[in-house]
Amino acid sequence: MTQSLVMPDAAPPRRRGRLQLLLILMVVIGPMLLASAMYHWSFWVPEGRSYHGALLGNGQGLADLGVQGTQQEAIWQLLVTVPAECGEECQQMVYVARQIHIGLNREAGRASHALAASALPEGYAARLEREYPQLRRYGLDLDAYGKATQGLDGVQLWIVDPHGNLVLRYDATANGKQILNDLRHLLKLSNIG
Repeated sequence: MTQSLVMPDAAPPRRRGRLQLLLILMVVIGPMLLASAMYHWSFWVPEGRSYHGALLGNGQGLADLGVQGTQQEAIWQLLVTVPAECGEECQQMVYVARQIHIGLNREAGRASHALAASALPEGYAARLEREYPQLRRYGLDLDAYGKATQGLDGVQLWIVDPHGNLVLRYDATANGKQILNDLRHLLKLSNIG
Protein backbone atom coordinates (compact mmCIF):
# COMPACT_ATOMS: atom_id res chain seq x y z
CA MET A 1 0.00 0.00 0.00
CA THR A 2 1.26 3.29 -0.83
CA GLN A 3 0.60 6.11 1.32
CA SER A 4 0.33 9.37 -0.35
CA LEU A 5 1.77 12.25 1.40
CA VAL A 6 -0.34 15.28 1.21
CA MET A 7 1.73 18.41 0.91
CA PRO A 8 0.18 21.51 2.39
CA ASP A 9 -0.26 24.44 0.10
CA ALA A 10 2.68 26.85 0.17
CA ALA A 11 0.40 29.77 -0.61
CA PRO A 12 -0.92 30.56 2.89
CA PRO A 13 2.52 31.09 4.51
CA ARG A 14 3.61 33.23 1.57
CA ARG A 15 0.40 35.30 1.78
CA ARG A 16 0.84 35.68 5.53
CA GLY A 17 4.45 36.83 5.01
CA ARG A 18 3.32 39.50 2.54
CA LEU A 19 0.66 40.68 4.95
CA GLN A 20 3.25 40.98 7.72
CA LEU A 21 5.58 42.92 5.41
CA LEU A 22 2.76 45.31 4.47
CA LEU A 23 1.87 45.85 8.13
CA ILE A 24 5.49 46.59 9.03
CA LEU A 25 5.78 49.06 6.15
CA MET A 26 2.54 50.77 7.18
CA VAL A 27 3.75 51.10 10.78
CA VAL A 28 7.00 52.69 9.58
CA ILE A 29 5.82 54.76 6.61
CA GLY A 30 2.24 55.52 7.71
CA PRO A 31 3.09 58.13 10.38
CA MET A 32 5.45 59.92 7.99
CA LEU A 33 2.76 60.07 5.32
CA LEU A 34 0.20 61.28 7.86
CA ALA A 35 2.55 63.99 9.18
CA SER A 36 3.35 65.16 5.64
CA ALA A 37 -0.35 65.35 4.79
CA MET A 38 -1.08 67.25 8.02
CA TYR A 39 1.63 69.78 7.19
CA HIS A 40 0.69 70.13 3.54
CA TRP A 41 -3.08 70.43 3.96
CA SER A 42 -3.09 71.94 7.48
CA PHE A 43 -5.52 69.58 9.15
CA TRP A 44 -5.39 68.41 12.78
CA VAL A 45 -3.10 71.33 13.55
CA PRO A 46 -3.69 72.63 17.08
CA GLU A 47 -5.05 76.14 17.26
CA GLY A 48 -3.81 76.82 20.77
CA ARG A 49 -0.49 78.43 21.54
CA SER A 50 1.54 79.09 24.65
CA TYR A 51 2.68 82.64 23.86
CA HIS A 52 0.78 85.92 23.82
CA GLY A 53 2.64 88.12 21.34
CA ALA A 54 3.08 87.85 17.59
CA LEU A 55 5.68 85.18 16.83
CA LEU A 56 8.32 86.29 14.33
CA GLY A 57 9.90 83.39 12.50
CA ASN A 58 11.22 85.25 9.48
CA GLY A 59 14.81 85.66 10.68
CA GLN A 60 14.69 89.44 11.08
CA GLY A 61 17.30 90.99 13.31
CA LEU A 62 17.91 94.35 14.94
CA ALA A 63 19.66 95.70 11.83
CA ASP A 64 16.64 94.78 9.67
CA LEU A 65 14.44 96.69 12.09
CA GLY A 66 16.57 99.82 11.68
CA VAL A 67 17.95 99.87 15.22
CA GLN A 68 21.26 101.73 15.20
CA GLY A 69 24.20 101.65 17.58
CA THR A 70 23.49 98.31 19.17
CA GLN A 71 26.17 96.43 21.00
CA GLN A 72 24.58 93.03 21.11
CA GLU A 73 25.60 91.12 24.20
CA ALA A 74 24.75 87.48 24.70
CA ILE A 75 21.57 88.29 26.64
CA TRP A 76 17.87 88.55 25.87
CA GLN A 77 16.48 92.01 25.35
CA LEU A 78 13.14 93.79 25.77
CA LEU A 79 13.28 96.45 23.06
CA VAL A 80 10.73 99.26 22.87
CA THR A 81 10.54 100.95 19.46
CA VAL A 82 8.67 104.10 18.56
CA PRO A 83 8.82 105.63 15.08
CA ALA A 84 7.62 109.05 16.24
CA GLU A 85 8.36 111.10 19.33
CA CYS A 86 8.19 109.09 22.55
CA GLY A 87 4.84 110.18 23.96
CA GLU A 88 2.79 108.92 26.89
CA GLU A 89 2.15 105.50 25.32
CA CYS A 90 5.88 105.03 24.68
CA GLN A 91 6.82 106.14 28.18
CA GLN A 92 4.33 103.66 29.63
CA MET A 93 5.83 100.85 27.52
CA VAL A 94 9.37 101.76 28.69
CA TYR A 95 8.09 101.56 32.26
CA VAL A 96 6.48 98.15 31.56
CA ALA A 97 9.73 96.89 30.01
CA ARG A 98 11.64 97.90 33.14
CA GLN A 99 9.06 96.25 35.41
CA ILE A 100 9.25 93.05 33.36
CA HIS A 101 13.04 93.11 33.68
CA ILE A 102 12.76 93.55 37.44
CA GLY A 103 10.07 90.83 37.57
CA LEU A 104 12.53 88.28 36.19
CA ASN A 105 14.10 88.17 39.66
CA ARG A 106 17.13 85.87 39.63
CA GLU A 107 16.98 85.60 35.83
CA ALA A 108 17.29 89.40 35.40
CA GLY A 109 20.98 89.07 34.59
CA ARG A 110 20.07 87.15 31.43
CA ALA A 111 18.04 90.05 30.00
CA SER A 112 18.05 93.81 29.60
CA HIS A 113 15.64 96.50 28.44
CA ALA A 114 16.21 99.11 25.74
CA LEU A 115 14.56 101.95 23.84
CA ALA A 116 14.99 102.67 20.14
CA ALA A 117 13.43 106.00 19.22
CA SER A 118 13.94 108.61 16.55
CA ALA A 119 13.25 111.49 18.94
CA LEU A 120 12.71 111.98 22.66
CA PRO A 121 10.61 114.78 24.15
CA GLU A 122 12.36 117.60 25.92
CA GLY A 123 13.31 116.62 29.45
CA TYR A 124 12.51 112.93 28.95
CA ALA A 125 16.12 112.04 28.10
CA ALA A 126 17.25 113.45 31.46
CA ARG A 127 14.45 111.58 33.21
CA LEU A 128 15.58 108.35 31.53
CA GLU A 129 19.13 108.91 32.78
CA ARG A 130 17.88 109.54 36.29
CA GLU A 131 15.08 106.95 36.67
CA TYR A 132 16.19 104.22 34.23
CA PRO A 133 19.98 103.91 34.63
CA GLN A 134 20.10 100.40 33.10
CA LEU A 135 18.01 101.33 30.06
CA ARG A 136 19.97 101.13 26.82
CA ARG A 137 19.12 103.72 24.19
CA TYR A 138 19.52 103.28 20.46
CA GLY A 139 18.75 105.28 17.36
CA LEU A 140 16.09 104.22 14.89
CA ASP A 141 16.32 104.48 11.10
CA LEU A 142 12.73 105.30 10.12
CA ASP A 143 13.05 104.07 6.52
CA ALA A 144 14.31 100.63 7.53
CA TYR A 145 11.80 100.49 10.39
CA GLY A 146 8.92 101.30 8.03
CA LYS A 147 9.98 98.55 5.61
CA ALA A 148 10.43 95.98 8.37
CA THR A 149 7.19 96.69 10.21
CA GLN A 150 5.00 97.25 7.12
CA GLY A 151 2.17 99.25 8.54
CA LEU A 152 2.50 98.64 12.26
CA ASP A 153 1.58 101.86 13.99
CA GLY A 154 2.69 103.18 17.32
CA VAL A 155 4.85 101.77 20.04
CA GLN A 156 6.01 98.16 19.79
CA LEU A 157 7.80 95.97 22.31
CA TRP A 158 10.06 93.26 20.89
CA ILE A 159 11.72 90.31 22.59
CA VAL A 160 15.15 89.88 21.02
CA ASP A 161 17.25 86.74 21.51
CA PRO A 162 20.99 86.81 22.37
CA HIS A 163 21.87 86.47 18.68
CA GLY A 164 19.97 89.64 17.82
CA ASN A 165 16.98 87.89 16.21
CA LEU A 166 13.47 89.22 16.76
CA VAL A 167 11.38 86.55 18.48
CA LEU A 168 8.07 88.07 19.68
CA ARG A 169 6.32 91.41 19.13
CA TYR A 170 3.71 93.18 21.27
CA ASP A 171 1.77 96.39 20.70
CA ALA A 172 1.09 99.08 23.29
CA THR A 173 -2.04 97.33 24.57
CA ALA A 174 -0.14 94.21 25.65
CA ASN A 175 -0.41 92.96 29.22
CA GLY A 176 2.91 93.16 31.07
CA LYS A 177 2.24 89.96 33.02
CA GLN A 178 1.74 88.01 29.80
CA ILE A 179 4.96 89.42 28.35
CA LEU A 180 6.78 88.44 31.54
CA ASN A 181 5.39 84.91 31.31
CA ASP A 182 6.49 84.64 27.67
CA LEU A 183 10.00 85.85 28.49
CA ARG A 184 10.27 83.49 31.47
CA HIS A 185 9.20 80.62 29.21
CA LEU A 186 11.84 81.58 26.62
CA LEU A 187 14.55 81.85 29.27
CA LYS A 188 13.57 78.47 30.67
CA LEU A 189 13.83 76.81 27.27
CA SER A 190 16.96 78.64 26.16
CA ASN A 191 20.50 77.55 26.89
CA ILE A 192 21.95 80.78 25.51
CA GLY A 193 22.00 84.15 27.17
